[in-house]
Formats: sequence, C-alpha cells, structure tokens
Amino acid sequence: MDVEEIALERTLVDYTDGATTFEGYVARPAGLGSSAPCVLLAHEWSGLSEPIKRSAGRLAALGYVCFAADVYGKGVRGDPMGDNSHLMNPMLADRALLQRRLLAGLDAATALPGVDPRRIAAVGYCFGGLCALDLARAAPPNLVAAISIHGVLQPPRIGPQRPISASVLLLHGWEDPVAPPADVLAIARELTDAGADWQLHAYGHARHAFTFAGANFPERGIVHDPRADRRSWAAMKAFLAEQLGAKG
Repeated sequence: MDVEEIALERTLVDYTDGATTFEGYVARPAGLGSSAPCVLLAHEWSGLSEPIKRSAGRLAALGYVCFAADVYGKGVRGDPMGDNSHLMNPMLADRALLQRRLLAGLDAATALPGVDPRRIAAVGYCFGGLCALDLARAAPPNLVAAISIHGVLQPPRIGPQRPISASVLLLHGWEDPVAPPADVLAIARELTDAGADWQLHAYGHARHAFTFAGANFPERGIVHDPRADRRSWAAMKAFLAEQLGAKG
C-alpha cells in the first residue's frame, strides 16, 4: 500500500538541548494505538527538509510512529539539492555535541504520546546514517536498532566505545566514495569489538545516495540506483519488523 493511501497524522514538536531549541517532525498512522514502536529518522545534511518529511511519512505508513529529529536547530535548514557543508561540517567536527543532540532527540521521541519506549529504532541516510550509528555508539538502553543507508561510517573518536546493545544494519553502495572499502572494514571491526549484533548489505556498483531519485552527479559518485534502492528498502522493512515487531 502506498503512503498516499494511509491516513497519517503529522505534527511538529519542539524540544531542547541546553539553550538550543530543535523542531522535530512526527508522522503516525491515524488511529494508531498506544505502545506503538517508533522510528527516529535522522536527517541528511540539508536538515529537516521536505524530502525528510516525506521519508517520515513513508516509514509511518509501515505502522510506526516516525519522529524526524533535528540536529541543527529550529529553523536552520539547507537546500536539499545544494551544498550544505556549512551546516554539516560543524557537527562532524564536534561529534560529542552531535551525540548530545541525538540523545536529546531520542528523549523527545521516547516522550511522544503512544510510543513504546522499549521499541525505538534509528534510521538515517548519508549524514543521517552517521547520526544513526552515533546514536547506537552512545549505547542508550532503549535504542533497539540502528540502520545506516549510504551513511558516513567514520568513528567519532570521543573516548572508549561502550558495548553497543542496538542491532545494526548497514545498507551500503560498494562504489560509494564517501565510505570506501577501508571504512567498511573499519566499522565491521568496530561493531564486532563493541559486541554488536550487526549485518552489512553491500550493493555492487551502487554509489553514494543510491536511494535518492534526483541524484545524478556521476562525477561526484552520487547516483540513484533503482535496484539498490528497492533492495535496501525491502531489507530495512524486514529488519524493522524483526526488531520492533510491527508489520513491515
């Protein structure tokens, strides 16, 4: 069933980390009961954009409360088709700050009415994939799973890694210049050393942003790949259903 065929409730939620206010976006099926599983969706480098809100609706249509978190701050938005390095790079340079903001988003998701606090997963694309992984690295006790889709894989290097209790799924394009094979091997070792339940799906010939329909920048290694897009969506649905117990 397409997301357009599902009646969704959509709301904005403010939350804070210290003195900074953030704006999250919530999508859920209309009439969804209490104790529902929740997917925290981490945005890519452009922030809480319209494409992220559409992705939230698509995930909500699977039967989840989807909370699209914000790590830039309320009203701070980039261009989904432009260069947003000026927004992302400060977060990459201060992964401890990023982790605190992600944990604030997790707290906000946990506090949403009707959310089962024991069934929360994090999902992210590109920079958001790094965010999902960094949330798992923080080892919050109520995070069940984390999924990185063509994500940045480099570790935060902000201290000893705690054991990772969340199950982790990496959906990776093998020709992704943002995450070369050395980074893939490194995160495999990292997750193994942290005792995580993890799996990797690597899609041959797929490059960065392979799920983004408008991606067509082969000179930068950024290209939509319909086959990898379709396969990764199926893998994510199955993994979420396994970990959260909702229909996928």
